[in-house]
Amino acid sequence: MKRFNICLLLLLIVCSGALAQEIDTIPINTKGLEIKLKRSPLPSRTETILYKPTPIAPLVLSEKINYWKTVTAIGIDLNQGQYSKNWKGGGVNNIAIGGLLNYKTIYSKESYSFTSEIRLEYGKVKNKDQLQKKTKDRIFWDNKANLQFSKSWFFYGAITFESQFDRGFVYKRIDNIEQEFLISKFMAPGYFTESIGFEYKPVNYFSTRFGTGTAKQTIIIDTSVYNQKYNPGYFGVDRSKNKNFRNELAFQVTTTFEKQIFTNVGLYWRYNMFIPYDRPLDHVDHSLDARLTFKINKFMNASLSGTALFDKDADTEIQARQNLSIGFGFTFPR
Repeated sequence: MKRFNICLLLLLIVCSGALAQEIDTIPINTKGLEIKLKRSPLPSRTETILYKPTPIAPLVLSEKINYWKTVTAIGIDLNQGQYSKNWKGGGVNNIAIGGLLNYKTIYSKESYSFTSEIRLEYGKVKNKDQLQKKTKDRIFWDNKANLQFSKSWFFYGAITFESQFDRGFVYKRIDNIEQEFLISKFMAPGYFTESIGFEYKPVNYFSTRFGTGTAKQTIIIDTSVYNQKYNPGYFGVDRSKNKNFRNELAFQVTTTFEKQIFTNVGLYWRYNMFIPYDRPLDHVDHSLDARLTFKINKFMNASLSGTALFDKDADTEIQARQNLSIGFGFTFPR
């Protein structure tokens, strides 16, 4: 009897499990039934949420594109020497002062550019018992407009002016007395050069102009500089007809290089070749300006500059000048 009860209990357990499994798999249609779920533990908001738009003012930049770039360099150098009367090493009291101003402005927009460059130099030296003498004196102003038509080639037009500030003399000792003879002054001579042609500029620091149409005017506003002994060429002006003006047409090549070649060392040179159409090739004019600048510190630098000129209208030999100076130098902007 006990064994029968145990078997019956096991049969009931098995039947209950099968019935439960069958009930769990029966689908129940809940359509139309009102089923209330328990409240969610998460908080909820049933009121209406109001959104208020916030106006945001557009950001307007007041910056403007500046197509101009300007660089100004100013240099001043001063030298002085003083000797006592019993100084056995020899020497003469002297004082020298010089200055220079380089101004360059560039306008560049799309394929058009304009460059204006001014170089002004002046210096004098005074030795005891001698006349004052110039160490440097030059006015140079170059203006050039470019129109780019390929990667490295431009069509250009340029106007250049060259002259000097002060009177220039030749110094001779006559009867042991130093005398001066006037040979040049401001606008005697003065040069204007107009040129159009093509410019090759593969990089910013190097360019070469080919002036296929170039005109040059030599002006002598004061004929007192005419001196048959010390200035026989009269700068190419026809003195026999009492003229003070000359115009020439020529082909011109101008090459310019300006770059910092080492740390605190800059090199500038400009070579110009002027080939007149109405004269033989042995009358070609050449000029070379070069300057090497060494930056010592923030305010001081040293410079070595020179000019070589060959112009048969002024002299049959090469003219040259050289200047070494140490002084204060300022460049704006830095």
